[in-house]
Amino acid sequence: MKYVIRFQKTGVICYTSHLDIMKVFKRSFKRAGIKLAYSQGFNPHPKMGFAQPLSLGYESLDEYIEFETADAASMSGAATAVDKEEILEKMRELMPGGLELLSIEEARHNKTLAANTIAAEYVIEIPLPEKRPAGWPLDAREMWDAYMGQEEILTLKKQKKKKEPVTVNIRPKIQEMEFKPSEEFLRIEALLDSGSDSNLSPELVIATVLEKFDLNVPRSDIRVVRKKIHFK
Repeated sequence: MKYVIRFQKTGVICYTSHLDIMKVFKRSFKRAGIKLAYSQGFNPHPKMGFAQPLSLGYESLDEYIEFETADAASMSGAATAVDKEEILEKMRELMPGGLELLSIEEARHNKTLAANTIAAEYVIEIPLPEKRPAGWPLDAREMWDAYMGQEEILTLKKQKKKKEPVTVNIRPKIQEMEFKPSEEFLRIEALLDSGSDSNLSPELVIATVLEKFDLNVPRSDIRVVRKKIHFK
């Protein structure tokens, strides 16, 4: 049987890496007595994976992990709705603080969730420095026009294989964006391309927004939350 668990990752656990979160789930499945199916070959690994890896330091309200059990009766009997809830309850008892399991469903998709991911919604909160540009807070519509009205939004992006960064245009990968400025914060809500076909990191959005509006804010002070993942 294949299942999908939806969960949240909030609080200080956001500073736990993607690989370590994977280990948390793998060990929790084992402690809960849930036998996972394994791949074949020289180096078999459990059939489990996340819809989209979450960057270190990001919180999320909408994460998904899919997994496959070794057989349909790996818990207390046939694979029924009761078994799903049993899996969920056993796993909830083993989760560290900040990882909240929300629901479980049988997987009904052919491709993996990672292959079906097309976009993600983010909330970016930028605290304003004491020394800020004149006229702040700016008008939300004027900010949208100044930023999204650009034909190209150019920034440097590191390449995976080559060391030298390249200039990229991120404008086509921003599907929606809304600015909500206040006296203390600049809140940005954005729908960005996400997945294997096209992907835009919020880090590039943050860098270009800071540059465009002349905001000198340390990256460590900026909060990013992934609100929702969109699938095909």
